[in-house]
Amino acid sequence: MKTVRLTVAQALVRYLAAQYVVAEDGTREQLFGGVWAIFGHGNVAGLGEALYAMRDALPTFRGHNEQGMALAATAYAKAHFRRRMMAVTTSIGPGCNNLVTAAATAHVNRLPMLLLPGDIFITRAPDPVLQQVEDFHDGGVSAADTLRPVSRYFDRIVVPEQLLTALPRAIAYLTDPALCGPVTLALPQDVQALAHDWPESFFNERTIRFRQPPAEAAEVAELAEILKNAKRPLIVTGGGVLYSQGGVAALRRFADKHGIPVGETHGGKGALAWDHPLLAGSIGVTGSPAANALAQDADVVLAVGTRLQDFTTGSHTLYAQAKLLSINVNTFDAIKWGGCSIQADATVGLTALSAALGDWHSEAAWDTQARRLCDAWRRQVAEIVLSPRAALPTYAEAIGAVQASSADSTANDIVVCAAGTLPAELHKLWRTSRPGGYHMEYGYSCMGYEVAGGLGAKMAQPEREVIVMVGDGSYMMLNNELATSVMLGHKIIVVLLDNAGYACINRLQQACGGAQFNNMYEHCLTGPDGAPTIDFEMNARSLGAAAETVRTVAELEAAMQRARASTKSYLISLQVDGPQCTPEGGSWWQVGIPQVSARSEVNAARERFEEAVRQQRV
Repeated sequence: MKTVRLTVAQALVRYLAAQYVVAEDGTREQLFGGVWAIFGHGNVAGLGEALYAMRDALPTFRGHNEQGMALAATAYAKAHFRRRMMAVTTSIGPGCNNLVTAAATAHVNRLPMLLLPGDIFITRAPDPVLQQVEDFHDGGVSAADTLRPVSRYFDRIVVPEQLLTALPRAIAYLTDPALCGPVTLALPQDVQALAHDWPESFFNERTIRFRQPPAEAAEVAELAEILKNAKRPLIVTGGGVLYSQGGVAALRRFADKHGIPVGETHGGKGALAWDHPLLAGSIGVTGSPAANALAQDADVVLAVGTRLQDFTTGSHTLYAQAKLLSINVNTFDAIKWGGCSIQADATVGLTALSAALGDWHSEAAWDTQARRLCDAWRRQVAEIVLSPRAALPTYAEAIGAVQASSADSTANDIVVCAAGTLPAELHKLWRTSRPGGYHMEYGYSCMGYEVAGGLGAKMAQPEREVIVMVGDGSYMMLNNELATSVMLGHKIIVVLLDNAGYACINRLQQACGGAQFNNMYEHCLTGPDGAPTIDFEMNARSLGAAAETVRTVAELEAAMQRARASTKSYLISLQVDGPQCTPEGGSWWQVGIPQVSARSEVNAARERFEEAVRQQRV
């Protein structure tokens, strides 16, 4: 057996560079699009030297915050529909712990990312080293162990030979359709530098084949029988449709052939074009009137590739009356709430179920009603984004202006968002005709995802215009990767809608009967100078981006055209009406409301809560 002598770090990097996938056009691409790195004493000497030697084969990108780097990597995988991914390396201590939020975001959203945090010396000779977290009860615990609960697979490399099993396992988890998520390989800094004689064959190029688990005939037959007896079926589509090869076409064929309307989750939006006659739009708490009306009347709901998050189900009140069916590659998701399921890839499951249904079609009256509601909602959306509802511009008007600034926006643009009021507005109002055009991180709703996520999406899809729509609250949490986008030459457009605080949670606080408190600047404890006046345009310029401030919807549309023509990242700041959001649609969402309160508003909200709870699926 031929061997090659390399350090652990060198072997790891060489192995990653040798992993390939086949793109849709048949060309081969590297599985890893690169490695994000902020170097410190835990990774600069070992992994840093190895990455430098392989920089032409596997590029290294430097970010400004470890969380931001990992969020960019998460978005990169999402924009590639989980077919390509990135690795992220940090030092020990704070750098490692800054990964936890991003790892949780990827974990919740079932997105692949390889985390390579530096770790303390395995020999413990110099303990405690700088940044070491000492556990008084377990000498083997380090900061890297905080990543265990947010990793699909975790391993600590304590001797070189472990890489021979750990790396194939890592790749298997990262590319598994059901188990996909973040993987952590903790790398003690002394072990990174150890040399070993590796089999040369370990570094042979390998092409990953993504599996599409088949459907069991008995499960298909059971679901087909239930659907054949349905009169008012509805499909709820999730991200699993987009991640499945052929899933978009399979969903369209299934809906068209059997006459079943489709409600889309945040993860599944874009699987059908916005103007498809059977697309009822967003469903659930942030749902459209069309989709939610159909959900309330449906006798069978077929959930395809969705986690059935509470926003999708209206905390299990929206279609509690319906028989729940599921097609999901993940057993954990497929069996939720006692539904009958096909545990298979979305494309395979839909194709098999359609064949079993034959020429069966939903009732003509249901088909007609669905098409009428879908068409009415499309026309209503066109009116909402053009209709002023407040003295200041509204979120809806801003969305309309962004899309009106380009004739091909529904086909080319990628909108990126994650938290606050905008997810609800975009879920209802954003129009896209191309998969991936709606890039919403709403599994974890991670404030601060937006700018870093926009960068990751742009790196994955450089030919498309990436538009980050973000509130001032999320922008203030994590905006420094705007500088990274300038440094790397990956232009994004940031549309910052300033509502002077956390307006979304302020509305929720009031809906729960609470007083306005600690969300909007005007309701926060401040010093003698009061709340700061933040110049977002100046902030963006200080990070190297072009920027401007606008005051009207017309000015926003004109600024968007300048931003589209720009060659570098561009921020547009617009003050909006915080309380005003699109009232059409929506459903109940369960939030814990006190049973006892001195406020009559809270007591009234509790009464409404108890009435809604009685409508939940049990």
